[in-house]
Amino acid sequence: MVEKACIKCRLIVSGDVCPTCHESELTKTFEGYILVVNPEGSQVAEAIGARVPGRYALKIK
Repeated sequence: MVEKACIKCRLIVSGDVCPTCHESELTKTFEGYILVVNPEGSQVAEAIGARVPGRYALKIK
């Protein structure tokens, strides 16, 4: 399956709906990613708005 990034929360998913925010607005055009393992207390997770562990797109085109 093709990986897509959720336009709202940036989570990279392989389906057609984001499991975090339940949005179906996904894009295949993104650059790079950040792996968030423990979002609690992480300054990086806070900066990108990550609330759950996962891979997040750095830049959505």
